[in-house]
Amino acid sequence: MNTPLVSVIMPAYNAEKYIERAIESVLLQTDITYELIIIIDGANDNTIALLNQYKDNDAITIIQNERNIGVAASRNKGIAMAKGTYIAFLDTDDWWTADKLKKQVELIQEKHCVLTYTAREIFDDSGRPTGNIIPVREEISYEALVKHNIINCSSVLMETAVAREFYMEHDDSHEDYLMWLKVLKKYKIAYGINEPLLKYRLSTNGKSRNKLKSAKMTYKVHRYLGTNPVKSFMYMSSQLAQAGLKYLKI
Repeated sequence: MNTPLVSVIMPAYNAEKYIERAIESVLLQTDITYELIIIIDGANDNTIALLNQYKDNDAITIIQNERNIGVAASRNKGIAMAKGTYIAFLDTDDWWTADKLKKQVELIQEKHCVLTYTAREIFDDSGRPTGNIIPVREEISYEALVKHNIINCSSVLMETAVAREFYMEHDDSHEDYLMWLKVLKKYKIAYGINEPLLKYRLSTNGKSRNKLKSAKMTYKVHRYLGTNPVKSFMYMSSQLAQAGLKYLKI
């Protein structure tokens, strides 16, 4: 296979219910060379058997962890072995429109930035549309992101070299949000596409379902950044309020 432009990183934990739709959405990407790196981080279900159908696809690499190491460390494995100029993250319960990567590559090259993101359309656990779309602003700074995280992990495309500067850590927090903040603290601005190129599933065990737990994880993000407890609590409260408004109609 020729060197891919984009490396797609997909951690998988007991993912038999959703993973095929996620994979197929990668395989449908248009006008982009890509590789898909799937990291199996525990499978007590039929995930491994389902993935056998893709074993002869040269664009797909499947890795199985010896033990469960968590989503951050699993994504980091993919980042370390990525061959592409850019990295995109996709969780197994989400999927993309066919032009998602193409549009983001065009934007990241046009803006000469290091990270891009998109809006998302919300689906229920069964994959039915809820009728809700969560929009994004077309650019965001560190100062704005620290107050409200608008960047969903499955929507991100970023430079591989930058991902390797700021590997994910601290699974007890929002490890992806922590990464975006570290990136923007150095690189200042990220750019968004206000189109729902990401199809986001409200899965039963998703973080967004438990607002209190999510708020506590947000607090930990800011503490890991070195923010004092009072300010961290203020940021957590702000994001909890924003999350309540965002999902009010869902």
